Amino acid sequence: MRLSRYFLPILRENPKEAEIVSHRLMLRAGMIKQEAAGIYAWLPLGLRVLNKVNAIIREEQNRSGALEIMMPTVQSADLWRESGRYEDYGKEMLRIKDRHERDMLYGPTNEEMVTDIFRSNVRSYKDLPLNLYHIQWKFRDEVRPRFGVMRSREFLMKDAYSFDLDYAGAKHSYNKMFVAYLRTFARLGVKAIPMVADTGPIGGDLSHEFLILASTGESEVFCHKDYLGFTPPAADVDFDDVAGLQGIVDKWTSLYAATSEKHDAAAFEALPADAKVSARGIEIGHIFYFGTKYSAPMKATVNGPDGKDVPVHMGSYGIGPSRVVAALIEAGHDEAGIIWPDAVAPFQVGIANLKVGDGTTDAACAKIYKALTAAGIDVLYDDRDERPGAKFATMDLIGLPNQVIVGPKGLAEGKVELKNRRTGARDLVSVDDCLVRLTGREP
Repeated sequence: MRLSRYFLPILRENPKEAEIVSHRLMLRAGMIKQEAAGIYAWLPLGLRVLNKVNAIIREEQNRSGALEIMMPTVQSADLWRESGRYEDYGKEMLRIKDRHERDMLYGPTNEEMVTDIFRSNVRSYKDLPLNLYHIQWKFRDEVRPRFGVMRSREFLMKDAYSFDLDYAGAKHSYNKMFVAYLRTFARLGVKAIPMVADTGPIGGDLSHEFLILASTGESEVFCHKDYLGFTPPAADVDFDDVAGLQGIVDKWTSLYAATSEKHDAAAFEALPADAKVSARGIEIGHIFYFGTKYSAPMKATVNGPDGKDVPVHMGSYGIGPSRVVAALIEAGHDEAGIIWPDAVAPFQVGIANLKVGDGTTDAACAKIYKALTAAGIDVLYDDRDERPGAKFATMDLIGLPNQVIVGPKGLAEGKVELKNRRTGARDLVSVDDCLVRLTGREP
């Protein structure tokens, strides 16, 4: 993509309304635009990142055996009355009426709707287990939306819902999502630590929040240092191996890890001094088993092995892709701008032509751009007639991991400069060597 033809509304100054780093940088980098309180338009650069986050989430959900569907954003209030949540949910629910005066709502979550889909189509225990997920926009009318897309009113959510005959099956479905989340966040380039979360009136201990450590995190967290060195599950993990998955979950829950709400000061103090990590964290995922909370009142039953109808055991599993984008920025930035993990960077390579109109630099940039594009690499070519400083600042601000700087002085010696955004390392290399390093193949 040539930057001269791209829509990238960069802001030079920090927006006054932006309180945290991710909000500030997303606005400055032209990723989002606020349309109303807590409601944002995603512009081309931001949408590229969001789509890459979604792709990784989707791949790992599919790998675990979950099946993708798409549920609507607007729901009937009747479903929520069946579960008993319509009146209890509070003002965060956006209640609306259609032209026929029927009570509707803009979905803040989808337990009721997915339960209705299940009960309308599944009758036998032989059709279980089943896990349905979608990636869809939701709305919660927060009284005080803030921090940009980190705590907005409209947000994108991947939510999955599992259905099992009994607790044992539900536990295995829970473990599948636990392991899938470990893989997802590792592929997103962050270390997410699972921490026991409050299960509310349902009780039990089958609820975990996945948090990444960041100095600007909204939660205070406490954990054992060894979690930072744990290796995520491999791509060939067998999701049908009940004992194997339980072993992975046991390992990742074997050490102390808690948010402030679940913190046991005495247990934490009992850890060796060099093993204690007390930091700030950002929640980027939550998994939850809730048994028959929805299936019982909504009569979502299956015919069991003994011929009797029983309510299914359910769980829900959420990741907020729009929130993840902000969290990645909170965990990866410097004074110059964003430092993306390679897997979700909007473009993998940026090319800066320092003298547009010069035949030599134009030709070198064209060669590099063509070769990288042919290799399937996302490239942003800054071909604008701008001063070099502005081009450097733009590439750093939007966080392009690899930057190729092409100028007449370097080309006079047959060299271009290759810069790594994360490390700051700079190397003068030939054009051919540059292509080998970026593509991994001979030109």
